[in-house]
Amino acid sequence: MLIAGFPAGAWGTNCYLVAPAAGEECVIIDPGHQAAQGVEETLKKHRLKPVAVVLTHGHIDHVASVVPVCGAHDVPAWIHPEDRYMMSDPEKALGRSIGMQLMGELTVGEPDDVKELTDGAALSLAGLDFSVSHAPGHTKGSVTFRMPESADVPSVFFSGDLLFAGSIGRTDLPGGDMDEMLESLARVCLPLDDSTVVLSGHGPQTTIGRERATNPYLREVAAGLGSTQGAPRRGM
Repeated sequence: MLIAGFPAGAWGTNCYLVAPAAGEECVIIDPGHQAAQGVEETLKKHRLKPVAVVLTHGHIDHVASVVPVCGAHDVPAWIHPEDRYMMSDPEKALGRSIGMQLMGELTVGEPDDVKELTDGAALSLAGLDFSVSHAPGHTKGSVTFRMPESADVPSVFFSGDLLFAGSIGRTDLPGGDMDEMLESLARVCLPLDDSTVVLSGHGPQTTIGRERATNPYLREVAAGLGSTQGAPRRGM
Protein backbone atom coordinates (compact mmCIF):
# COMPACT_ATOMS: atom_id res chain seq x y z
CA MET A 1 0.00 0.00 0.00
CA LEU A 2 1.10 3.55 -0.73
CA ILE A 3 0.32 6.46 1.61
CA ALA A 4 1.83 9.81 0.62
CA GLY A 5 1.15 12.77 2.88
CA PHE A 6 2.22 16.38 3.18
CA PRO A 7 1.36 19.37 5.42
CA ALA A 8 -0.48 22.11 3.54
CA GLY A 9 -1.24 25.77 4.04
CA ALA A 10 -1.06 28.14 6.95
CA TRP A 11 -2.17 25.51 9.48
CA GLY A 12 0.05 22.66 8.27
CA THR A 13 -2.98 20.44 7.71
CA ASN A 14 -2.01 16.93 6.64
CA CYS A 15 -3.32 15.89 3.23
CA TYR A 16 -3.00 12.19 2.37
CA LEU A 17 -3.12 10.29 -0.91
CA VAL A 18 -3.78 6.57 -0.45
CA ALA A 19 -3.45 3.87 -3.13
CA PRO A 20 -2.84 0.13 -3.35
CA ALA A 21 0.49 0.93 -5.03
CA ALA A 22 2.19 3.46 -7.29
CA GLY A 23 0.62 3.76 -10.73
CA GLU A 24 -2.89 2.91 -9.51
CA GLU A 25 -6.08 4.69 -8.46
CA CYS A 26 -6.06 6.63 -5.21
CA VAL A 27 -8.18 8.40 -2.63
CA ILE A 28 -7.35 11.92 -1.45
CA ILE A 29 -8.00 12.73 2.21
CA ASP A 30 -8.46 16.35 3.39
CA PRO A 31 -7.11 18.58 0.59
CA GLY A 32 -7.10 21.75 2.65
CA HIS A 33 -5.71 25.27 2.45
CA GLN A 34 -3.21 25.62 -0.43
CA ALA A 35 -3.13 21.84 -0.97
CA ALA A 36 -3.95 21.69 -4.69
CA GLN A 37 -0.37 22.05 -5.92
CA GLY A 38 0.90 19.44 -3.49
CA VAL A 39 -1.84 17.06 -4.59
CA GLU A 40 -0.89 17.47 -8.25
CA GLU A 41 2.81 16.99 -7.52
CA THR A 42 2.12 13.85 -5.50
CA LEU A 43 -0.17 12.42 -8.19
CA LYS A 44 2.52 12.98 -10.80
CA LYS A 45 5.33 11.60 -8.65
CA HIS A 46 3.52 8.33 -7.94
CA ARG A 47 1.54 8.13 -11.23
CA LEU A 48 -1.78 8.06 -9.39
CA LYS A 49 -5.33 8.56 -10.63
CA PRO A 50 -7.77 9.93 -8.01
CA VAL A 51 -11.26 8.47 -7.79
CA ALA A 52 -12.58 10.36 -4.73
CA VAL A 53 -11.90 12.96 -2.06
CA VAL A 54 -12.92 12.05 1.50
CA LEU A 55 -13.09 14.58 4.32
CA THR A 56 -12.66 14.07 8.04
CA HIS A 57 -14.61 17.27 8.75
CA GLY A 58 -15.62 20.57 7.22
CA HIS A 59 -13.19 23.17 8.62
CA ILE A 60 -11.64 25.27 5.88
CA ASP A 61 -8.10 24.13 6.69
CA HIS A 62 -9.24 20.63 5.61
CA VAL A 63 -11.55 21.44 2.68
CA ALA A 64 -10.28 24.64 1.04
CA SER A 65 -8.90 22.84 -2.03
CA VAL A 66 -11.81 20.43 -2.50
CA VAL A 67 -13.42 22.36 -5.36
CA PRO A 68 -10.27 22.71 -7.53
CA VAL A 69 -9.09 19.15 -6.82
CA CYS A 70 -12.48 17.55 -7.51
CA GLY A 71 -13.00 19.76 -10.55
CA ALA A 72 -9.62 18.99 -12.07
CA HIS A 73 -10.19 15.23 -11.85
CA ASP A 74 -14.01 14.99 -12.05
CA VAL A 75 -14.31 13.07 -8.77
CA PRO A 76 -16.83 13.28 -5.90
CA ALA A 77 -16.21 14.55 -2.38
CA TRP A 78 -17.48 12.62 0.63
CA ILE A 79 -18.41 14.49 3.86
CA HIS A 80 -20.69 13.96 6.85
CA PRO A 81 -24.01 15.82 6.39
CA GLU A 82 -23.61 17.78 9.64
CA ASP A 83 -20.44 19.43 8.29
CA ARG A 84 -21.52 19.86 4.68
CA TYR A 85 -22.59 23.48 5.16
CA MET A 86 -19.03 24.42 6.13
CA MET A 87 -17.78 24.09 2.56
CA SER A 88 -19.99 27.02 1.56
CA ASP A 89 -19.99 28.97 4.83
CA PRO A 90 -16.61 28.78 6.63
CA GLU A 91 -17.36 31.91 8.63
CA LYS A 92 -20.33 30.20 10.29
CA ALA A 93 -18.20 27.13 10.92
CA LEU A 94 -15.26 28.98 12.51
CA GLY A 95 -16.80 32.00 14.11
CA ARG A 96 -16.58 35.54 12.81
CA SER A 97 -13.07 36.37 14.11
CA ILE A 98 -11.39 33.53 12.20
CA GLY A 99 -13.80 33.30 9.28
CA MET A 100 -13.54 36.97 8.32
CA GLN A 101 -9.74 36.72 8.11
CA LEU A 102 -10.11 34.02 5.46
CA MET A 103 -12.97 35.26 3.32
CA GLY A 104 -10.84 37.59 1.21
CA GLU A 105 -8.41 34.89 0.05
CA LEU A 106 -10.64 31.86 -0.49
CA THR A 107 -13.25 30.86 -3.03
CA VAL A 108 -15.71 28.72 -1.10
CA GLY A 109 -18.42 26.35 -2.24
CA GLU A 110 -19.17 22.73 -3.00
CA PRO A 111 -17.78 20.60 -5.81
CA ASP A 112 -20.24 19.36 -8.41
CA ASP A 113 -20.65 15.94 -6.80
CA VAL A 114 -21.00 15.65 -3.02
CA LYS A 115 -21.78 12.36 -1.28
CA GLU A 116 -22.66 12.06 2.39
CA LEU A 117 -20.95 9.81 4.94
CA THR A 118 -22.75 7.86 7.65
CA ASP A 119 -21.55 6.24 10.85
CA GLY A 120 -20.49 2.66 10.27
CA ALA A 121 -20.34 3.02 6.50
CA ALA A 122 -17.94 0.80 4.59
CA LEU A 123 -16.39 2.59 1.61
CA SER A 124 -14.67 0.66 -1.16
CA LEU A 125 -12.69 3.15 -3.23
CA ALA A 126 -9.65 2.66 -5.47
CA GLY A 127 -9.46 -0.98 -4.42
CA LEU A 128 -9.21 0.03 -0.76
CA ASP A 129 -11.61 -0.47 2.15
CA PHE A 130 -12.37 2.31 4.64
CA SER A 131 -14.53 1.99 7.75
CA VAL A 132 -16.23 5.27 8.68
CA SER A 133 -16.90 6.26 12.30
CA HIS A 134 -18.82 9.39 13.22
CA ALA A 135 -16.71 11.10 15.89
CA PRO A 136 -18.21 14.45 16.96
CA GLY A 137 -16.44 16.72 19.40
CA HIS A 138 -14.20 18.87 17.22
CA THR A 139 -17.17 19.45 14.91
CA LYS A 140 -20.64 17.90 14.81
CA GLY A 141 -19.82 16.06 11.59
CA SER A 142 -16.28 14.87 12.30
CA VAL A 143 -15.51 11.36 11.10
CA THR A 144 -12.55 9.01 11.06
CA PHE A 145 -11.48 6.48 8.44
CA ARG A 146 -9.91 3.15 9.35
CA MET A 147 -8.25 0.72 6.96
CA PRO A 148 -7.96 -2.92 8.04
CA GLU A 149 -4.71 -4.69 8.73
CA SER A 150 -3.23 -6.44 5.70
CA ALA A 151 -0.38 -8.85 5.12
CA ASP A 152 2.22 -6.11 4.78
CA VAL A 153 0.90 -3.22 6.91
CA PRO A 154 -0.89 -2.75 10.24
CA SER A 155 -4.31 -1.13 10.43
CA VAL A 156 -4.22 2.58 9.55
CA PHE A 157 -6.47 5.12 11.26
CA PHE A 158 -7.05 8.56 9.72
CA SER A 159 -8.15 10.44 12.81
CA GLY A 160 -8.70 13.94 11.43
CA ASP A 161 -8.77 16.39 14.34
CA LEU A 162 -10.05 13.85 16.85
CA LEU A 163 -6.70 12.47 18.00
CA PHE A 164 -3.16 13.81 17.58
CA ALA A 165 0.22 12.68 18.81
CA GLY A 166 0.06 13.74 22.46
CA SER A 167 -3.12 15.78 22.11
CA ILE A 168 -6.66 16.09 20.73
CA GLY A 169 -8.57 18.59 18.62
CA ARG A 170 -9.86 21.83 20.05
CA THR A 171 -13.51 22.08 21.10
CA ASP A 172 -13.96 25.84 21.45
CA LEU A 173 -15.16 26.59 17.90
CA PRO A 174 -18.82 26.46 16.79
CA GLY A 175 -20.04 22.86 16.99
CA GLY A 176 -17.25 21.78 19.31
CA ASP A 177 -18.14 19.93 22.50
CA MET A 178 -15.73 18.46 25.04
CA ASP A 179 -18.20 15.87 26.33
CA GLU A 180 -18.75 14.64 22.77
CA MET A 181 -15.01 14.64 22.17
CA LEU A 182 -14.37 12.44 25.18
CA GLU A 183 -17.18 10.08 24.19
CA SER A 184 -15.75 9.83 20.67
CA LEU A 185 -12.27 9.11 22.01
CA ALA A 186 -13.65 6.34 24.19
CA ARG A 187 -15.93 4.82 21.55
CA VAL A 188 -13.77 5.18 18.44
CA CYS A 189 -10.13 5.15 19.61
CA LEU A 190 -9.91 2.97 22.70
CA PRO A 191 -11.10 -0.26 21.03
CA LEU A 192 -8.37 -0.08 18.37
CA ASP A 193 -5.33 -2.34 18.55
CA ASP A 194 -2.14 -0.81 19.94
CA SER A 195 -0.39 -1.47 16.61
CA THR A 196 -2.85 0.76 14.71
CA VAL A 197 -1.00 3.57 12.95
CA VAL A 198 -2.60 6.97 13.55
CA LEU A 199 -2.37 9.53 10.74
CA SER A 200 -3.94 12.70 12.07
CA GLY A 201 -5.02 16.04 10.65
CA HIS A 202 -1.99 17.86 12.08
CA GLY A 203 1.43 16.80 13.29
CA PRO A 204 3.40 13.54 13.10
CA GLN A 205 2.11 10.00 12.90
CA THR A 206 1.77 7.93 16.04
CA THR A 207 0.18 4.67 17.16
CA ILE A 208 -2.80 3.88 19.34
CA GLY A 209 -0.48 2.07 21.76
CA ARG A 210 1.73 5.11 22.16
CA GLU A 211 -1.26 7.40 22.68
CA ARG A 212 -2.90 4.97 25.10
CA ALA A 213 0.28 5.12 27.19
CA THR A 214 1.18 8.81 26.92
CA ASN A 215 -1.70 10.97 25.66
CA PRO A 216 -3.21 12.67 28.74
CA TYR A 217 -6.71 12.77 27.25
CA LEU A 218 -6.78 9.16 26.10
CA ARG A 219 -5.29 7.98 29.39
CA GLU A 220 -7.97 9.72 31.42
CA VAL A 221 -10.75 8.53 29.12
CA ALA A 222 -9.46 4.99 29.51
CA ALA A 223 -9.41 5.45 33.28
CA GLY A 224 -12.92 6.92 33.24
CA LEU A 225 -11.78 10.15 34.84
CA GLY A 226 -13.12 12.67 32.32
CA SER A 227 -11.39 15.76 30.95
CA THR A 228 -7.76 16.70 31.48
CA GLN A 229 -7.66 20.35 32.42
CA GLY A 230 -4.90 22.48 30.98
CA ALA A 231 -3.40 19.91 28.59
CA PRO A 232 -2.66 21.35 25.14
CA ARG A 233 -4.99 20.84 22.19
CA ARG A 234 -4.33 21.36 18.49
CA GLY A 235 -5.94 22.07 15.14
CA MET A 236 -7.91 25.01 13.84
